[in-house]
Amino acid sequence: MLDPEFDENREDINSSVQRFEKMLNNQEDSFFDIDTLEQIADHYFMQSKFDEALKACDLGLTHFPYTLELIILKAQVLGEIQKPEDAMEIIENAILLFPTDIELILVKGSLLSQMGQHEASVNLFLEALEAYEEKDEVYFRLGLSYVAWFKPREAVDMFKKSLEYNPENENALVELANALDEIGKIDESIPYYKNFIDQDPFSYTAWYNLGIAYSKLKQFEKAIDAYEYSLAIEPTFGSSLFNLGNTYMNLKDYVKAEESYTQCLTCDDPNPELFCCLGASLERQKKFDAALSNYKDAVKLDPLWDEGYYGLAVCLTEMDKWFESLHFLKKAIKLNESNPLYWTGLADVEAYLGNTVSADEAYQKSIELDSFFAPTWVKWAQLHYDLEDFEKSADIMLSAIDELPEEADFYYRSAIFLIKAGQFKEAFHFLESGLILDYDQHVIMFEYFPNLETQKAIFKLIQQYKK
Repeated sequence: MLDPEFDENREDINSSVQRFEKMLNNQEDSFFDIDTLEQIADHYFMQSKFDEALKACDLGLTHFPYTLELIILKAQVLGEIQKPEDAMEIIENAILLFPTDIELILVKGSLLSQMGQHEASVNLFLEALEAYEEKDEVYFRLGLSYVAWFKPREAVDMFKKSLEYNPENENALVELANALDEIGKIDESIPYYKNFIDQDPFSYTAWYNLGIAYSKLKQFEKAIDAYEYSLAIEPTFGSSLFNLGNTYMNLKDYVKAEESYTQCLTCDDPNPELFCCLGASLERQKKFDAALSNYKDAVKLDPLWDEGYYGLAVCLTEMDKWFESLHFLKKAIKLNESNPLYWTGLADVEAYLGNTVSADEAYQKSIELDSFFAPTWVKWAQLHYDLEDFEKSADIMLSAIDELPEEADFYYRSAIFLIKAGQFKEAFHFLESGLILDYDQHVIMFEYFPNLETQKAIFKLIQQYKK
């Protein structure tokens, strides 16, 4: 049960906000004391309603021009709406009046960082360390400045310092994990999270962030445990439900993923990403009608959400509705031309419909965007094989080997296409390479040579390389 005093305070704030909005809408005069205006401005700021927060600050400063809290809040609002220069002017003027106020110095340092003056920002925070007792906050700001300066290693050091002074600074903990992830050391964040949880075992956000770290390390079972602890503490925490769904998707447990996403819908406001994830979990279960419904909901919420159109296309392809699928693939590509999966999907549909020139162009475009996705190479080569252009198929596979030399499947396919093209000597060279890389994959050869006598000859050749 909530503290009754807290409830009353919240009710007072809501009442004040309503009175403030009525005053603005009706252009009326209404009196608010300074504490109430601070609460109203802070209420809007916390809800990211920056225009309203700015109006509350301006009204307060009109009547109480030297109120430090409103000056600082107004500067922070201006920073959030990307007006750091205006914010800096306010802070500089305030420093003339309150030269020893450390909060003004901290806001100035953050604004310098936002304006790209990273070295000046860092130097100001280093000076502030001498004067400010809450050193964890200064080190935290230093870390953020280094992040903005694209110096994640230095940021890691500052966030660690912040946590040394205050192990319960959860913001520093989250930023430390992000910075460690940036330098490929996300595993080092785990002990910090565990230490934090030892101090505060009922912090559902700490359990959630621990789950994020485990997910990035692909330790999905541990991630699930962390998310479930988070949800045991706060069952309606949408972020944990959403990421729990993502983790089950990674484990290919699509039923549980669907359950997590569905529950998330009851706790969070609907959004296109959530509808697409739910659609994907249904699609993997071959519940295509239900998946279609969720993808439609995604694009209804945001008509520019390209992933929703791609999801529709995938489902329609599975349902043999190729022309409808083509329409949505083109729509997805129009919104996002740089996603190689969309081009591969378009090529698949064009190939099925017999539009081989369009399919060829789409596969090529996909490879230009991402040359490390093996299935696209295979499909592109197969397109030309089906057209009996064996030399082109072989050329595509040779290019694929240049990009992905560890893919044994490519060597076998190169051998197949070269044999079909009559280039036997080169074919045997690639067959040998394939057998050395992965002997067991040689079975693909028999799929392309159904003739029994040919199979016997290939089998005899392959036996020479059997380990």
